[in-house]
Amino acid sequence: MLHPRELEIAQHAPAAGCSPAEAQVYTRWLATHHYENFNVVSWLLPRELHQHFYNVYAYCRWADDLGDEVPDSARALELLDWWEHELDACYDGRPSHPVFVALRGTILARDIPKQPFADLLRAFRQDQTIKRYADWEGVLDYCRYSANPVGRLVLYVCGYRDAERQRLSDATCTALQLANFWQDVSRDLDKGRIYIPLGVAAKHGVAERDIVERRFDERYANLMKELIAYTRGLFAEGLPLAQKVNAHLRVDIEMFSRGGMAVLGAIETMGYDTLRHRPAMSRGKQIQLLGRALMKRLVARDGAGSPSANDEGASTVAASYAECHRVARAARSNFYYAFYLLPKPKRDALT
Repeated sequence: MLHPRELEIAQHAPAAGCSPAEAQVYTRWLATHHYENFNVVSWLLPRELHQHFYNVYAYCRWADDLGDEVPDSARALELLDWWEHELDACYDGRPSHPVFVALRGTILARDIPKQPFADLLRAFRQDQTIKRYADWEGVLDYCRYSANPVGRLVLYVCGYRDAERQRLSDATCTALQLANFWQDVSRDLDKGRIYIPLGVAAKHGVAERDIVERRFDERYANLMKELIAYTRGLFAEGLPLAQKVNAHLRVDIEMFSRGGMAVLGAIETMGYDTLRHRPAMSRGKQIQLLGRALMKRLVARDGAGSPSANDEGASTVAASYAECHRVARAARSNFYYAFYLLPKPKRDALT
């Protein structure tokens, strides 16, 4: 029986070994014909970079589905190994799968190293075997492979390659993923997963069984307060990235960072009970954040001047952090909202 991805490519994609133009049509179709609706953020991208983002999105979309939509873990691992073999062939100049035929052009044009692509596969493999995390070290290591590579990929596509911007991007991507972890505790419990560091929980007198049985009390509220404080610190650590890019990119970084922090605020407002409820940012708050970003963008357009060569594609960061958000869910049996035919919903922490 064919895997759903094999059925999909047979229906919508050209054959293996197709031309780059045919492959690009497919990755563009993949990015614009799913409920995650890549078009929601595509208006933020410089037109000349649209195809590059479609190509990167298609890679992430396939990798997530291969790891997440196969009920048998052994088979999922086999498929992820196959996908990494295709990645290796792409970097060796021998792409055959349509996604990699398209991605090859992006890799060459934007000089993107293999590591962030490979790191994502490591996270998807980890999801097959690890359902609990003992401490912050384990959770942050997971974020290092599941979320941070996406921000780095976006920086590469935008022309930013330095270690300092990458460090700041990592902090923001990790913070976005953690915010979603704390928001989606109840949903993850339904899937048998806990991303709360159990050692931190124990410090507050909360045992693993308390979480599994959804026992909400003051102990859990205090635990959530600590998790939120830690996550806010990461958002603060990453925010200086906005001052190291051009004005358009600055607007987008601030919008998504503030959106993530608003999720933390929503958890506080509803009394910290994420064991039984999923807090969400109100529609009014979403509109407020978007309106503020649009106003800043207009001001930036009037005063930014011509971007330097290193700032090419700067206004793509809105997609970057949407992508970080998506991968935060992608590595966990949901697909996150914005790098995304699955039966299960894939939702964004900002909704």
